[in-house]
Amino acid sequence: MEQAVNFTRQHQVHHDAVDPPAPQPHLTTSSAHSENTTSDAKRYAKIKLRIGLVGTALYFILSVVLLASGATRVVEEGVRLYVVNDYIAVLVFAALLGLAKTLLTLPLQYYSGYYLEHKFNLSNQTLSAWILEGLKGLLVSLPIVTPLILAFYYCLKSFGSLWWLPVGSLLFLVSVVLARLAPVLIFPIFYRFQPLSDGELKSKILRQCHSVGMSVQGVFVFDMSKNTKKANAAFAGIGKSKRIILGDTLVANFQDEEIETVFAHELGHYKLRHIMVMMALGTLNSFLGLYLTAMMYEQSLTWFGFTFIEQIAALPLLAVWLGLYSLVTNPLTNIVSRSHERAADRFAVRLTGNGEAFVNALKKLATINLADVSPHPAVEFLFHSHPSIEKRIRAIETMGDPSANGSLQ
Repeated sequence: MEQAVNFTRQHQVHHDAVDPPAPQPHLTTSSAHSENTTSDAKRYAKIKLRIGLVGTALYFILSVVLLASGATRVVEEGVRLYVVNDYIAVLVFAALLGLAKTLLTLPLQYYSGYYLEHKFNLSNQTLSAWILEGLKGLLVSLPIVTPLILAFYYCLKSFGSLWWLPVGSLLFLVSVVLARLAPVLIFPIFYRFQPLSDGELKSKILRQCHSVGMSVQGVFVFDMSKNTKKANAAFAGIGKSKRIILGDTLVANFQDEEIETVFAHELGHYKLRHIMVMMALGTLNSFLGLYLTAMMYEQSLTWFGFTFIEQIAALPLLAVWLGLYSLVTNPLTNIVSRSHERAADRFAVRLTGNGEAFVNALKKLATINLADVSPHPAVEFLFHSHPSIEKRIRAIETMGDPSANGSLQ
């Protein structure tokens, strides 16, 4: 069910995957510093990629080993000694396997999420704060994941081979509810939000929204700096919960005109209906993935000695197929995403008429977040939802006079 939960997260907020800024002295433009930063960015990106690949490989290897060795059957039998009810049994089974996975991947999570961020001077977190944030995430996810697991198992038992249809419908409904409630109920658990002070920046942002016919419930600044030196801006929520959120690191370290262009890029996603397109694509991808997974799951049950689809010990096999589907389709989804990012960049330049400020903002973000501005083409194709910074800057610089490029549609 982990992949299913990840699906719901995709629709909670649209953001530009832009991380926060370091102290201003870190933004020097000397050639020596630039070379050092580029070298660090390459190393940081390579290490992050390797950790991600190792973590994924470990997950699949562990799952297949547990299935092939009969360990999942042993775990189910152990659970059945104490639990009679099928639904409680599936929860206990999921908790035990989840604990095993957490223990296996905890060293990687610590290395990637804490040690590496400090090594490259990207984090403001203490170890205790990092642990507390992880515990918060767990406690917040439990009330969401637990009903999903129960509902999933009910569909598996009640609908047989058609279980994927109600599960897909449920995931879509949950994603919409989370998108509506997350800004007002979930985000404040992790960050403090304050209205952006009245001033020229707020006025310009609201004017930009008005110019594209978008109404929002407010512009808020959140304390991103408590965890990281990175920066971000985002639209959060849908309907009446829709709001603009700016990382305090973005507000503190960027010029107003640079923030305006970053925000105009986000407005481009709204005006060009990218958010709706990606939600529709994500929903279609989810239904297709669940359908294909259901087929492969049933056909492969006998490979591991299982006999029926609702057998609790077989459920990790379902997760394996969902994971494999994601590995295959993510690069395809990224193609669409990169196309949207290029279109939103063009929109931002045309709306603000300030390509220079946008280029400066991208360069700052690359420096601050240690982004690899020119990743290997294969890495970009397989793993990146955004074009490289180098390509984005080159495209903006070749636009010429923004006012000569037509409408904002």
